[in-house]
Amino acid sequence: MKLKLISWNVNGIRAVYKKGFYDWFINNNADIVCLQETKATEEQFSGELSEIPHYQKYFATAEKKGYSGVALFTRIQPGKVETGFGIQRFDNEGRILIAYYDAFVLYNIYFPNGKSSKERLQYKLDFYDAFLEHAEKVRNHGHSIIMCGDVNTAHTELDLARPKENETVSGFLPQERAWIDKFISSGYVDAFRLFVKEGGHYSWWDYKTKARERNIGWRIDYFFISEDLKTKVKDAFIQNNVEGSDHCPVGIVIDL
Repeated sequence: MKLKLISWNVNGIRAVYKKGFYDWFINNNADIVCLQETKATEEQFSGELSEIPHYQKYFATAEKKGYSGVALFTRIQPGKVETGFGIQRFDNEGRILIAYYDAFVLYNIYFPNGKSSKERLQYKLDFYDAFLEHAEKVRNHGHSIIMCGDVNTAHTELDLARPKENETVSGFLPQERAWIDKFISSGYVDAFRLFVKEGGHYSWWDYKTKARERNIGWRIDYFFISEDLKTKVKDAFIQNNVEGSDHCPVGIVIDL
């Protein structure tokens, strides 16, 4: 069974919908689409978005209106879907969807940004640890893992255009990058790096400086897989020609 999975931080589903989202969705013909930063309640996924045929739809929304939010569109019916780790301080921000399929468990996560304060950076690092602890428990029960979403950290110097200038900026801090090292050493694989080794491939660009036009970007949107799925991933891609958000879609093709 060959599946195409796509993840996209849309930076507001209602805004991106006005910029061709529906046509993009239909033309991609993906089996599973994960969205982050939807900034919408389930009721606000109206019109064509609520009527896409053959897809089950799941949502996690933040207690704070117009903030965060993730969504899952899936052709394959999951056995169950959870909207958190079971930890209120993380679950109430609407950042988490966990879908349990027969062949894998899928985490669709919008990880926190740590730029606004020291407290927020600590929240981000705590969130990372809570995610990994949850994923390890699930994996220890015999499940394969696929995680996708906006991780809000560039892993190595290859993953952003100006590493030296950003060494003291959240998103490329040593402790944030060290967590990704820890995650990988725990038995997870950056799917894109199975196919592309060089730099220059990004998924986020700063709007204010028009960085996309110059490809001064960051690769902070990922698909990670547990090592047992490594040989089953047949392709990984970044759709850097797709506009409508400050992020672009990323995806994988997996043969299970």
